Amino acid sequence: MPEKHVEPKDRSVARSLMRLWPYVKPVRGRLSSAVLIAVLASCLGLVIPLVLKWMVDGPVAARDPGGVWLGALYLLLLGVAEALLFGLRRWVVARPLAGVEASMRAALYRHLQRLPVAFHDRWPSGQLLSRGTTDLMLVRMFLAFPLTFLVVNSSTIVVGFVILLGQEWTLGLVLLVPVVPLMIICSVFEAKYSLVARRAQDQVGDLTTVVEESVLGIRIVKGFGRHRSQALAFSAHAERLRTTELDKARLLAGIWALITTIPELAIGAALVLGTIEVADGGLSAGTLVAFLSTALALRWPVESIGFLLAMSQESASATDRFFEVMDVAEEEETATHGPTGSSGAESGTGGMAFEGVRFRYPDAAPGSAPVLDRIDLRIRPGETMALVGATGSGKTTLTALVPRLHDATSGRITLDGEDITAMPRERLRELVSVAFEEPTLFSASVAENVLMGAEGAGADALRRALSVAQADFVHDLPHGTGTQVGEQGLSLSGGQRQRLALARAVVGRPRFLVLDDPLSALDVHTETLVEAALRSVLRETTAVVVAHRPSTVMLADRVALLSEGRISAVGTHQELLRGNAEYAWLMSGADIPDGEDAFPPGPSPTTDILGSYAPAEEGSSR
Repeated sequence: MPEKHVEPKDRSVARSLMRLWPYVKPVRGRLSSAVLIAVLASCLGLVIPLVLKWMVDGPVAARDPGGVWLGALYLLLLGVAEALLFGLRRWVVARPLAGVEASMRAALYRHLQRLPVAFHDRWPSGQLLSRGTTDLMLVRMFLAFPLTFLVVNSSTIVVGFVILLGQEWTLGLVLLVPVVPLMIICSVFEAKYSLVARRAQDQVGDLTTVVEESVLGIRIVKGFGRHRSQALAFSAHAERLRTTELDKARLLAGIWALITTIPELAIGAALVLGTIEVADGGLSAGTLVAFLSTALALRWPVESIGFLLAMSQESASATDRFFEVMDVAEEEETATHGPTGSSGAESGTGGMAFEGVRFRYPDAAPGSAPVLDRIDLRIRPGETMALVGATGSGKTTLTALVPRLHDATSGRITLDGEDITAMPRERLRELVSVAFEEPTLFSASVAENVLMGAEGAGADALRRALSVAQADFVHDLPHGTGTQVGEQGLSLSGGQRQRLALARAVVGRPRFLVLDDPLSALDVHTETLVEAALRSVLRETTAVVVAHRPSTVMLADRVALLSEGRISAVGTHQELLRGNAEYAWLMSGADIPDGEDAFPPGPSPTTDILGSYAPAEEGSSR
């Protein structure tokens, strides 16, 4: 689960970062060129001590001002060349690495659209946002700077020590003494920093979730005067993140101090020994100057090791977090549980049918009762079936199975005799249109929101859908159907949003329609108008309508009563009202009594779930 912060004790940084190769591969040429340019620029800096040696042992010792000026010119040219090469490196990598970040972000977004609804039910949106923004920014920064300079600085150190050993091997060995302790220190630092870096990135995701929820729920926060408690919750998350960031800073400070101090002590020892050799005549002053200048030129490559390792660890954690999402399997085109029966179309089995359907959420506790159990229901072609049941009976879950927002655990659902798991999802969702009780609108125009329900639909279809949903209010908006509705459509009332969602469901004249209590936010008069217009649409389609009110039930030809995850009765509204106690209670609006004998068995002239009339069984109403 993403809420539990992962502690990657045995994670390999190199293995994590190598997973970026498919995204980096298209720009490998420019990235390699940038590394070579940076190595050349850094090695030019190591030529400067050699020029100093020539100046000290030559023009300075000979008191030749012209030679000194010539040496100064050489140093200036080397400095300018080094600066130009580093500038060229930045220019070479800037555009392609921005492209790498953009391609990874696009891939993540595409993948999120294809992940099962169950995934989005489990993952906080703030964690996904931080993976698509902060984490990918860290990856781009790693490719632009730490990756390059890990190679550049390693090359510089190797070349520098070759030069040092060539100038005076005894002093060079003195500078090599700190290598072993530095390697041990870096190994310990890497292990500790990886844990803290991952914890910080997860906490950024948690903080993003809190901010997003507070912004989207600002009306609730203000309406209940909960701004102080929300501020305290935010402060608690921010304080945890602050503590973790301070832990990172302490680790960085510690390694920086050690990596700086140990080489400085070695350089100091080399300076003392070199001075003694110069005084004894065993070493020229120019060689000592060149040696010390080279050693000082290697200070930054050595001291930057801690900083580069830290950025590499953060980038590896960011890469792991990115691939945690990318590794989740997308929705499968066909189900893997092997539904019973033929997957092809069968004669005489038109309409919509549920055959032995069971459903349990993937993260449900082992042994827990399924949400839906042995659902058998057939809706004839052109028929509207109302789905009625108490809260928690499984109505919304059942309707979510039709467009495969969830896949049935067992059994099968057919449309005109064809198993929905044998259909490409794209075709299935062209056949089935949905409207949910909680309407969702996007930051787009009214027309764009409605026409999402039918690709390629035109102005005539838009006008018809708005008329059916009694959403002609849009023509009074500032820009008509071109008016931007704002984030989640919060600039509109609940009833207006629900009518636009209904218009989106009917705009494409779908063959199958699934409506989850689509009129719950409408006033009585508007509901009557919508129902009158909706009847003409329902005559052209096969529909399932989740209903809680008698007025919505009256849209249907028949009613199915869902009780504790099972279909307990099917019939017309009047039949169930006369013969089913539970249905009568639900339609009356009174509280449903508790207890096993709340609805005593009695005559229940219901139709059988396959459409033929059959006598009610003992206790079938409960």
